[in-house]
Amino acid sequence: MSDWQHLDKTYILPTFGRMPIAIAKAEKNVLIDTKGNRYLDLFTGLAVNILGHSYPRLMKALAEQGKQFLHISNIFLNTPAIRLAERLVKHSLKTGKVYFGNSGAEATEAAIKLIHKWSVKHAPQKKGIIVLKNSFHGRTLGALKLTRQPGIYQDFPQIDLPVFEIEVNQTTQLEQVCEQFRPAAVLVEPILGSGGIVLLTKEFLETIQQLCQKHQMLFCVDEIQAGMGRTGTLFAYQAFSLKPDLILFGKGVGGGLPLGGVIAGEKLLDAFQPGDHGTTFAPSPLSAALGNAVLDALFEDGMLEKGKQTADYLWSRLNDLQTEFPTIIQSINGRGMMIGIRTCFTKEEIKALQTELMNDGILINITAQTVIRLLPPLTLTDEEIEFFITTLQRRLQQRLDKKEV
Repeated sequence: MSDWQHLDKTYILPTFGRMPIAIAKAEKNVLIDTKGNRYLDLFTGLAVNILGHSYPRLMKALAEQGKQFLHISNIFLNTPAIRLAERLVKHSLKTGKVYFGNSGAEATEAAIKLIHKWSVKHAPQKKGIIVLKNSFHGRTLGALKLTRQPGIYQDFPQIDLPVFEIEVNQTTQLEQVCEQFRPAAVLVEPILGSGGIVLLTKEFLETIQQLCQKHQMLFCVDEIQAGMGRTGTLFAYQAFSLKPDLILFGKGVGGGLPLGGVIAGEKLLDAFQPGDHGTTFAPSPLSAALGNAVLDALFEDGMLEKGKQTADYLWSRLNDLQTEFPTIIQSINGRGMMIGIRTCFTKEEIKALQTELMNDGILINITAQTVIRLLPPLTLTDEEIEFFITTLQRRLQQRLDKKEV
């Protein structure tokens, strides 16, 4: 055990199982540990570092805003945040208002309050929220109620909020719940992230929107992981003809600093009044300045389009890999730079593969126990893709060779 591992175990509560590397520096798409070892970062801080590390626009915004002010009270007008809110609305719902928090979980907490406020005023007979099995919406107690993974919600105290869990892409079940229980809202991730990179079909998403209109429910999309250009559009729902009432965002929006929130559509513009909700630190002027820099990079530097082209090449090479190893790779799911490689490995085998790739200089994430989750930056290069593919190819071939022996 290294000194850093010992200190971590001694002084930090063990809420995460950490990989045995201490990071000293990051540059572009690489993390560098305290021993000087370099690692291709396909974690991107769990979908946060959409532009890799030390992207020039972000570093410039960090320096410029740092010279102005780091924090002010929400009593005052926060110019970087106002500008960011305007741009988020114009690039999504066209008409709407933003509430900023510090994280995705806080976005979910705000969403719960907004849905409640709306239902009390406009639909008092409607209670509760429809969510999807294996969905993930955060770990705070309110968000935890909506996160449908038993290993996460466990036996923690639960808020008094009706939650209706349905299977992914099951329109009949969705229709039955809407008819029987008359909920106030539906909240879905367009692509389940922690749940194993599972796509909601176009038909299912359109049915949700239609049923929300029919039954006067709120249509809410959780874009915390899939948003900010990761799937080829600013938000994943924009791949279809949808107009949600509420968008949850987080992770990549702050350019590496804590920031999250919701974009409230026309039905919710007046749901919050002064005193209904708030936080001390959000929106951080520094995070908001970086958020504007992220949007500049996506739309002015062309990183949204470049990311789509890079993703196409990565998908092509992954499909080649699946063709070569059909007995190991069961399926490849996702969109853009949000990819899940479903394997036939056991939990122990997939963890061993993760460790081997780490030793080879590549960092991957595992979710849903046996799914390799890739969350690459839009700045990934073709050379880095080849490094990853050839390394993974070698490790998979080694496993086949062992079985043949």
